[in-house]
Amino acid sequence: MSGTDAVPGGTRPPRHLAKVIGITIAAAVGGLLFGFDTAVINGAVDSIQADFGLSAGVLGFTVAITLLGCAAGAWFAGGLADRWGRKKVMVLAAILFAVNSVGSGYAFSEWDLMLWRLVGGFAIGLASVIVPGYIAEIAPSKWRGALASVQQLAITVGIFAALLSDASFADAAGGAGNEFWWGLTAWRWMLLVGVAPAVIYGVLALIIPESPQFLIRAGRDEEAAGVLSRVSGVRDTSAKIGQIRASFEREDRASYRDLRGPAFGLQPILWVGMAIAALQQLVGINAIFYYSTTLWQSVGFSESDSFTTSVITSVINLVMTFVAIFFVDRIGRRKLLLAGSIGMTVGLAAATLAFAQADGTGADIALPGAWGPIALVGANLFVIFFAATWGPVMWVTLGEMFPNRIRSIALGVATMVNWIFNFVVTVSFPWVSENLGLWIMYAAFTVFAVLSFVFVRTKLPEFAGRDLEDNAQLSGADRS
Repeated sequence: MSGTDAVPGGTRPPRHLAKVIGITIAAAVGGLLFGFDTAVINGAVDSIQADFGLSAGVLGFTVAITLLGCAAGAWFAGGLADRWGRKKVMVLAAILFAVNSVGSGYAFSEWDLMLWRLVGGFAIGLASVIVPGYIAEIAPSKWRGALASVQQLAITVGIFAALLSDASFADAAGGAGNEFWWGLTAWRWMLLVGVAPAVIYGVLALIIPESPQFLIRAGRDEEAAGVLSRVSGVRDTSAKIGQIRASFEREDRASYRDLRGPAFGLQPILWVGMAIAALQQLVGINAIFYYSTTLWQSVGFSESDSFTTSVITSVINLVMTFVAIFFVDRIGRRKLLLAGSIGMTVGLAAATLAFAQADGTGADIALPGAWGPIALVGANLFVIFFAATWGPVMWVTLGEMFPNRIRSIALGVATMVNWIFNFVVTVSFPWVSENLGLWIMYAAFTVFAVLSFVFVRTKLPEFAGRDLEDNAQLSGADRS
């Protein structure tokens, strides 16, 4: 008998790993849709602006309004998950993803498009909370970091699929604004194609097991024991169920009142979660993915080359996520985040310096001499370090850092903060770039990359290798 089998709640050898990996991948399709729906607008932005005659400000809001829906979806996700269960919320998200794709593809005006993107954002917000929380509750602690990182891998696959799909439609039609199948322009097909993964996600959500934490709170201990045994590999399910129930503190469902605490009115660990959620966006990753095609055109790339460069960036993002999957449980969350902050700072500083040399303003800028390649290398260096660290590890940490009783609603609040700052960056990027210069925007991202290092170094606990029930005892002062 192994050491882990000898203790209550211990796990069996890795023969259960294949099953939990399969369930994790199925749940993470929500992350794929998360990435796809946030990035697919990239290739359609210029054509939408031309077709609807939008100003830069209205275009930025049309792109960013999805993020307001994301924030709303994240806010409601935790309460819905505790009331309905994780699976039903996943199914709801899948339905909304599909509705958004159809509505956006057939949008007749910018206001109509905004409405459907708001619906899609609500779905993304639901998925962004449910997926990391569900995986954290299903996964054995030994592999929780790697399995939770699969969500970020799915997000990067979704981003890659969206950019590749955009490039394929644009190439096939001879441009994103040209007519393609059935009299619809290529950019509309870019948005419509999201129906397919939405249907797949809905089917998979119906097949996977419910979270044991939800089942125990609902009094369905026998079902929870089956999930813990078959999926999580727990031998002594009775002891584990008792441990989980004790961690709830009370039998009734958590409410937002339970988030109150002594640190400026909130629980200290919630402030930590909200801070890392905000910093992940304030370093500027989504400015690169939402506007990468337009960005590279503005510094001298053709439309075709810009699409290709955007796809290459998304491939880098995808491949480097495997670094996090491999190391997150071996060296811990904090060390990866600290290394990522250093690398992101270097890459962003290089891009800032390059864009500071630009000639012209707005869409007419050009980078002389070697500054174009330096900007490209700096931006991709930033993506490399973000994808290997802050991209996946932030979601891993949010999924595991909160006590069982408040995990769903606290994760929802922290994720909402992530989406709000995503919105702020996305809305401000076109205006700042056009009126103040790209280098100002990248300089701000660089400052936040430095702050991310300081925050992790001083405030973030290490959660690697701990049971979720043990993490409830951690505070921001415990950084072992």
